[in-house]
Amino acid sequence: MRLFGGFATAVIAIGVGIVGVSLTSAPAAAQKRGGTLVQITQPEPPTLGSYISTANPVGQVAAKIYDGLLEYDFDLKPLPSLAESWVISDEGKTVTFRLRAGVKFHDGRPFTSADVQFSVMEVLKRVHPRGINTFSEVTAVETPDAQTAVFRLNRPAPYMMAALSGYESPMLPKHVFSQGDIRTHQNANNPIGTGPFKFGEWRRGEFVRLDRNADYWKPGLPYLDRIVVRFIGDTGTRAAALERGEAHVAGFGAVPYNDLRTLERLPNIRIETKGYEMLSPVVELMFNTRKAPFDNVKVRQAISFAIDRKFVIDNIWFGFGKPTNGPISSNFAASGLYTAEVMNYTVADGVERANRLLDEAGFPRRADGTRFDIVHDITPYGEEWRRFGEYTQQALARIGIRSTLRYEDVATWLKRIYTDYDFDVSSNHLFNLADPVLGVHRAFHSRFIRPGTVFVNGVRWSTPQTDDLMDRATIEPDAAKRAALYAEVQKIVVEAAPLAWTHEISFATVLDRRFRDVIVSPLGLFSNFDRAWRE
Repeated sequence: MRLFGGFATAVIAIGVGIVGVSLTSAPAAAQKRGGTLVQITQPEPPTLGSYISTANPVGQVAAKIYDGLLEYDFDLKPLPSLAESWVISDEGKTVTFRLRAGVKFHDGRPFTSADVQFSVMEVLKRVHPRGINTFSEVTAVETPDAQTAVFRLNRPAPYMMAALSGYESPMLPKHVFSQGDIRTHQNANNPIGTGPFKFGEWRRGEFVRLDRNADYWKPGLPYLDRIVVRFIGDTGTRAAALERGEAHVAGFGAVPYNDLRTLERLPNIRIETKGYEMLSPVVELMFNTRKAPFDNVKVRQAISFAIDRKFVIDNIWFGFGKPTNGPISSNFAASGLYTAEVMNYTVADGVERANRLLDEAGFPRRADGTRFDIVHDITPYGEEWRRFGEYTQQALARIGIRSTLRYEDVATWLKRIYTDYDFDVSSNHLFNLADPVLGVHRAFHSRFIRPGTVFVNGVRWSTPQTDDLMDRATIEPDAAKRAALYAEVQKIVVEAAPLAWTHEISFATVLDRRFRDVIVSPLGLFSNFDRAWRE
């Protein structure tokens, strides 16, 4: 068996490797208590229930409130959190977590294995958009005592160990969330967790205030008195607030990329590109493949050919990106799970190929030069996405597709795309996360056609062959065989083009230099800021 945990030293015992990580150390003299960190998050989250929504703004707030069983270092290796140690059985079908003693929820009640069992089996496995995949092999969570949680798996699921952060798999208090419907729970927006910051106030349209948890289980932490998450609709105002020191951190495109180039020259600002290693976001155009004309593969391929990926990166994302043709980020090249040997839509004669495919698909140009009309629903995450929508509108006009742009608030957009499927095309970006099982399968596996679950298979495309390949890759222990399975998946999916993948985003975070230790994990703004401090 393999034993891991939070001991102060690492030792090797006969037959068992014991790996230790010291979670906290004595505060350095320079690290002072106090201060308020102002974070800009845009747009405003539709909910603080991160157990039911993985929308980007939700995680930026809720990850400060909820802890997970594990944290991660920049090499994506697990570190202790609510679980101080864990044992994985030799066959990989049992994972035993030893939980940290003395942890309390924000209402003073103790955190126990019953809360782990409830969070995984009754919430994350059932309603979390990615949890339904992460914990699909978990058949039971046993609770032999208050400090032990034993995960029983139907088959090995090594990817699960990469998805146990407070952002990805928050641990909820059973005594609160087991009462009532979890999907509409009254505490979604009055959250109670074990994290370093407690929910204080949500003034709609303005801010969420999080206050220091004086009973946090990490001695001496957090340093900050509070975090104020501001919602500022105007892009110029957001940049100005950072420039003047009225706000201190912003990422995920909250500051337009053209403003980043200006801000990085200021003495009080630094730009940080670390903190997105566990995300690997890929930009895509989603097609409603159950609706004409996007039920026709040639139409989908035509749009894929029509997009000038380099232009998009250079002129909309100001160089913060890399072209791509498929769903798996090139960040996975080192592990062999990414392949470039797929149908290539980034070609010099893309427009000519697109026009030819549309002719072949039976959509000739009409007297006014157009072939058909569509509505493009823009992802409501800021100015880059508006400009991307405007560019796409122009690119499609070149091949005879007339598109109308629609920009709605986050909640309305999510419902339209993932509940009602009332759309033609929508722009989006999807995180690959730490493993394709976690971040890629959800985009086109049939198991993820789930009305009402966000950021899953909204295009409603799947095939038995690709389902089978992904299912086999999920449990394949041999790295070379697993890579071969994913290579086949990528070839099939890219040719079928249920989505048009355009580029991998290189996100950047704007930081006020007075604040230190803000980005300390591969989850960046999705981490809990327990070590952040102000000079």
